[in-house]
Amino acid sequence: MGLFAALNASVSGLRAQSNALENISGNIANSRTTGFKRVDTSFVDLVSNSNTSINAQRSGAVLSNSRQTNTVSGVVQRSDTGTHMAISGDGYFVVQKKIGEADGRPILEEVPYYTRRGDFSLDKDGYLVNGAGYYLNTIELDDTTGNPVGSVPTVLRVDNDFMEADATTEITYKGNLASYPQTTNADKNVVGSELMNPANYTNDPTVGGAGFVQAADETRFLADSIAGGAITAYTANGSTASVQMRWSKTSTSPDTWNLFYLTDSTATGANAKWRNVGQNYIFNATGELNPPLASVTVTSLTIDGVNLGNISLNHGGDGMTQFSNSNGNAKVNISQNGAAAGELLDVKISDTGKIVASYSNSKTRNIAEIPLASFNGDNYLARQDGGVFRQTEESGQAILGATGSIEGSATEASNTDIAEEFSKMIVTQQAYSANTRVLTTSKDMLQEIMQVIR
Repeated sequence: MGLFAALNASVSGLRAQSNALENISGNIANSRTTGFKRVDTSFVDLVSNSNTSINAQRSGAVLSNSRQTNTVSGVVQRSDTGTHMAISGDGYFVVQKKIGEADGRPILEEVPYYTRRGDFSLDKDGYLVNGAGYYLNTIELDDTTGNPVGSVPTVLRVDNDFMEADATTEITYKGNLASYPQTTNADKNVVGSELMNPANYTNDPTVGGAGFVQAADETRFLADSIAGGAITAYTANGSTASVQMRWSKTSTSPDTWNLFYLTDSTATGANAKWRNVGQNYIFNATGELNPPLASVTVTSLTIDGVNLGNISLNHGGDGMTQFSNSNGNAKVNISQNGAAAGELLDVKISDTGKIVASYSNSKTRNIAEIPLASFNGDNYLARQDGGVFRQTEESGQAILGATGSIEGSATEASNTDIAEEFSKMIVTQQAYSANTRVLTTSKDMLQEIMQVIR
């Protein structure tokens, strides 16, 4: 039976090498497919005479199996598209397949699929869809707290809604005041000419006095003060107000300053035009605030009829100093925490796995996080069209919370190595040719036997 066994073995070899070539061709064909996982071939020997003695054992036939490489990562490549993403390490994106459409909305298959293909982009309806047509599942985040809303991934739809305005509640104000302010009235030959003298005003504008400068005294006030910067603040409905500030030094024993803001640009006569924030800024000999002043609350700050409410001027404890400055001015750094209403401009994926929406008001918002699924038996997942996998009994259930991390503006390339595949193809071709020779030789030997019988 040796010749017949040889025939069977060579036929099985031809079949096995054909399967290997099929896998090689598929790998090469998908060498540029995003997130593709190549399929290798493993060979299993089949022994038909396993019950014979040790000295009579034969090599037998061969069977080919597919060996998955789902856990072998491809090279991560940078992308110019902000919604593209790649997984570094363990994990799969959770996606769903479109099976129809109703009222302009996609109907999705309820069964989740899993993929490493991360070339997602927003379609016309605001869904994140990858290059194979699968819809990304995410977990939405609460606008206020940033915490996840639920724990089950669902398909995200990004709406073109406006971001509501944020009212300004805090102005961060830091800087240095020149120890000798170069005001218009300042004259180093005249002692105290750089100071604000309340006696020169219709009412006392300093802290402890009336606390405001009348419109009729504005010219004098501008000559007694230096510019303190300006910033735009916002109300809850998005109205804006330009907060303009000026500093006046009121004393040199100790060095004391008062901060004013323009409350009514159209005020006339005895009406308040510049209002004092109501706080003495006292500096010691080393140019530091004494006592320290972390913040000042300006009650009902109103600019040209726009009431901003109570605003905290945040100095950060040591944010205000008084050092010598040859220019005699105030160098300040101002920012605030409010914003106007904003229109959606862009959506990107952060490296923390968050979907970040950017708005025209320069604000951003984390609208969802992207969960990653893992499996105990990755290589037992069932392959489907489009580079997705379906869980099987052998792979186990999907486990949300994979250890891998997401890289934004990137994609994972195919893990196919062209050079390696060509090497395997040459070996496969040689093995196939050798099997045909065995088959031909076995046939010739059988023919010789048949001629002897005749």
